[in-house]
Formats: sequence, C-alpha cells, structure tokens
Amino acid sequence: MPVYETLNALSTPVWIVAPQTEATLFANQVALALADGLSVAELRSGALSAHPEQTLAAYTPSVLARDQVVEVWTFRRHGQWLPIPCRLTLLQLGQHAGAILVEAMVPGDAMLHAWPARLGTEAPGEEDAEVRRFYEALFRTNSAPMLLIDPVDDGRIVDANEAASRFYGYTREEFARKHTWEINAAGRSILPVMQAVARLPGGHRPLNFVHRLADGNLRNVQTYAGPIMLAGRRMMLCVIHDVTEQERLRRDLEQAALRDPLTGLWNRRHMMQQLEQALAGKRAQDTDFCLVLLDVDHFKQVNDGYGHLTGDQVLVALARLLASRLRESDTLCRWGGEEFMLLLPGTQLDNALQLADSLRLTVAGVEGGGALPAITVSQGVVQYLPGESMNSLVNRVDAALYQAKRAGRNHVVAG
Repeated sequence: MPVYETLNALSTPVWIVAPQTEATLFANQVALALADGLSVAELRSGALSAHPEQTLAAYTPSVLARDQVVEVWTFRRHGQWLPIPCRLTLLQLGQHAGAILVEAMVPGDAMLHAWPARLGTEAPGEEDAEVRRFYEALFRTNSAPMLLIDPVDDGRIVDANEAASRFYGYTREEFARKHTWEINAAGRSILPVMQAVARLPGGHRPLNFVHRLADGNLRNVQTYAGPIMLAGRRMMLCVIHDVTEQERLRRDLEQAALRDPLTGLWNRRHMMQQLEQALAGKRAQDTDFCLVLLDVDHFKQVNDGYGHLTGDQVLVALARLLASRLRESDTLCRWGGEEFMLLLPGTQLDNALQLADSLRLTVAGVEGGGALPAITVSQGVVQYLPGESMNSLVNRVDAALYQAKRAGRNHVVAG
C-alpha cells in the first residue's frame, strides 16, 4: 500500500486498525519493531494496559466528534513490560477510511532503545495562589471522589476529598498514609502505568481500572487523571467515577448477545469469534483443532408431527446431552435451526471422529418416550488444514455433513 509507505519515515510508531476486528491494516517499521510480534488485541489487553472502552469500535462516536481518546498499551522491551500511551483518531480519507489511526505518544527511538526517565518535578517557582484556591474549592464542593497524587513519590496520595473518603472507606488522614497502588487492584504494577498517564497533557477520556475499598470490595472505576501544578510540582488530580453496575450490565448484555435464547448454548456469532482465536492459535503455536457440524435427522417431521413446541424441547434436550459429553476446553454452539457445531481444540481428526460417532450412538440410543420422540443425528467432521481460511473450513465441514445426509443419515463423515 504505497499511500502509507511515507509513514515508515516517521520515528513515531503508527498503526492503522480495523475497529470491528482489531486487525492491523498497516503498521510502520517502528511500530512493528516495538510490538515485537504482539497483536493489537494483545497490546490492548496487556497487564499494564488501560482504556476508556473495551472495544475499538466503541470509540467511533468519540473520534468522529474529535474527542481526545488515549489508551495505554503494554509493550515488551528488553525483558520488561512497559506501558505506552497511544492517541486514537479516525482516518477519514484513503482506502481505509473509517479505520482507527493509533499513534504512540512517545518517540519510537526512545521506546526502542531506552525508556524515558522518570517524571521529575518542574522548575521551582512561586505557587499560583489562584490555582491553589481553585483546587481547594474543587475538592470541597465536588460530589465525585477526588484524589491528589504525587507520581514521583511512589504514587503517594497527597490529599482526598470527602466524597473519596465516603466511597473508599478511609479517612482523609488514612489516605495521607497511602499510595495509589494500595487502592488499585493491580498493586505496585500500576506504578509504570501511572507514570505513563502522568505524562499526558490532560483533556483525554477517563481510563478504566479496578479499585479496592477499605472493606476489601472491588469496584470498577473510570479515572480521569489530569495534571495540576502545586508548589512547583506536577501532581495528578484524579476524578473517580464508579461504573461497577454499568460494567455488570454491559457484561450481561454481551453474554446475552452471544447466547442462543432457546438452548442457552453459544450462538453462531460467538463460534465465529472462537474460530478466529483457533486460527490465530494454529498460526502462533501450531495447535491442531477440529470442527464437527451436527444436524438432527428429519427434524421437519418432528415439527410437523409433534408441533414446534415439542421440536424446541427436542433441541433443548439434545443441547444438554451434547454439552454433558464435552470437555471444558471445547466450544458447543447452536449453529442455526437444528444444526449444532463443536470446536475441539488440541484434537486430531481420528479422535474427533471417535467423539462424533460416540455422540451419534448416544443420541440414537435415547429412547423416545412421553412427549419427546426419538431422534438420530448426522455429522460432518474436519481438521483444520494449514493456510486454510475460515470460510474454507466451514464450507468443508458443511459439505461433510451433506455427505452424511446423502449416505442415509445417522452417519459420521470426515471431510
């Protein structure tokens, strides 16, 4: 892509990332060297990473509005994990318009060869009395928890307002004996993250962390840390917002979006995500995996003869039976209609065929009774082939299932 080749002349690491998939569309040479083989997803989810949103796609409204969006990514340099702030903006022109442009906020040469020195104090000077009055008034009147932190002094908490005392359960005097790493669930490993955030100019969106209260409870918080000069020192003024319930609701909604409402199994969307991870694992670690596509034989006759409610009950019973026979590492989803898909990591074709035939015999051996009729299933089984695309893999297992149907049903066919 010649249009982006000029970015290789920059000393600043730059990535162009697809927001929906977090796939790297382009990375300049400095970015490639700095990432050291780690994907964008791994950089964003590292031990020292912090971000306002869980997914890059969630930033679209903010970057369109030209808000300042900053994330802290985790890089590995000289055997150490290092946090580096990155600025996110929206590409509006070119073949990747709508993608996210990510720029590291520290020069590439400094990151590749020597991590910047610790944040120091500013030149001594007379404290701005107006700043001090503003800060004190803000502390007294703000209903949000606020902490004043000295990033140079081991993250010491210099001051806390009344709202912070109520939220965390510490008195102002107790806060004065604490450091930020004592309230952050990450412990002392949060210090390099704090140093990185302390270098930011301010005005960015809040970052997400987990904080520990005095009673030991953990809360999800969004923390805005902005610089403030007091007594000639560059302090961090942190405003804390408790988002624990919002995070719980978000997770519940995400889980619901990935579950089949009838059987409670994973749905096709989740399976596609798991397949992407399996493909990445195969490329990175050469880990074999197999797919099994299972279909209920003559299911239309079940619906026509017993009614759709009974048909639903058959699918629920089958889902429970299949789930009871699988390992924790396996993924079972309702692929659609009366089709179910199994992802079997660390499995070769002969073992996958044995499992599929065992499932076939188990289902066929369940006698009908009461309101539920007896059923059989047909299955296609494939093992991933090196270099194969996801579409090719899914098409192969679908073709194998079709062959099992043509063979008379209640069969297992390898593709």
